[in-house]
Amino acid sequence: MHPLLRAVCLGLLAALPVACTQKSKTVRIAVSVPLTGDVGTEGQGVRRAVELAVEEANKSGRFPFPLEARAFDDRADPKEAVSAANLVASDPNIVAVIGHYNSGCSIPAAQVYARSGIPMISPASTNPKLTSQQLEESWVLPKTVFRVVPTDDVQGSFAGDFIFDKLNMRKIAVIHDKTPYGQGLAEQFKDRFSGRGGQITSFDGIAMGDRDFKALLTRIKADKPQGVYFGGLYMEAALLMRQAQELGFKTTFFSGDGSKTNELIKVAGKASEGAYLSITGIPVEHLASAKPFLEKYNEKYPGVDVKPFDHFAYEATNIVLDALTKVGPDRAKVLEELRRTRFEGILGVTEFDDKGDTKNKIITMTQVKNGEFAIVN
Repeated sequence: MHPLLRAVCLGLLAALPVACTQKSKTVRIAVSVPLTGDVGTEGQGVRRAVELAVEEANKSGRFPFPLEARAFDDRADPKEAVSAANLVASDPNIVAVIGHYNSGCSIPAAQVYARSGIPMISPASTNPKLTSQQLEESWVLPKTVFRVVPTDDVQGSFAGDFIFDKLNMRKIAVIHDKTPYGQGLAEQFKDRFSGRGGQITSFDGIAMGDRDFKALLTRIKADKPQGVYFGGLYMEAALLMRQAQELGFKTTFFSGDGSKTNELIKVAGKASEGAYLSITGIPVEHLASAKPFLEKYNEKYPGVDVKPFDHFAYEATNIVLDALTKVGPDRAKVLEELRRTRFEGILGVTEFDDKGDTKNKIITMTQVKNGEFAIVN
């Protein structure tokens, strides 16, 4: 008998009235992201990356049980995310979850996973609270949250320094989408930029789903800022750029990783030219270590664009698979193994700190040039 299968059988024997000689149960890794709605395209990319990693693991023959990636649609809605998390928690064959995409979903869903002892690795959520909430006195649950992307305090500060030092701008207007991600990123930027001596000419929130920002942009324009920093996702960012151009508001737009997607350029068109978008890590197309991933991704999904967080999701899944290899399909053992992670993959070496945040904190600034993102730092 395969050594890992023997360990699996011994571990399950007490709880499951099945013989080890029977067919092994399918072990599942959940992927919970928005699969529909404005950011559904980004979530679908994460799903594809997770499924690719699981398919490779099945083909490798390294596991004595079949693996399955099971997707859940949180619709980028915190309530839906909690509902999806409860579904994940109710499936005893799920050993870990890759997700969520939006910080506003990850933060409440993390509490559900913690109550069930399910390890969670987010490939995209950057609000610091996602992991720091586990250190609060009110948090009496086990720490089960990890992420493979740097947090907003790192990204917002990076953007503040970049605009102040590299572009010598001193007057910036700030807009955010009132979400934990968007507002959190905007506040981190504001604190850093103003702390360096820059002037924040205005600080405004909009609602996700709104489509007309001309009244807001007209008011902001009167303050004559040198640039506009937006904390939020690509759809609102693209509409802000397009409507600013329609108003004759000549300024430079800045945003973070939630806006850095080809969808932004498609929606904003020429209004996106010259905009700066920061992104966690290094864009996958510039990562030499990600070349095999890109080749396999393009082979499995021909004609489909790789989204900005797909390689993070692929890495997160392989980190879970590495833990599974060592300890078998036991949630508690996988959780303990993840805390000891030192995984070398396409992102470099990933290790987690006491909160569960990655120690790999690279941020890259890109600029839209001729309809494409170019690295500028």
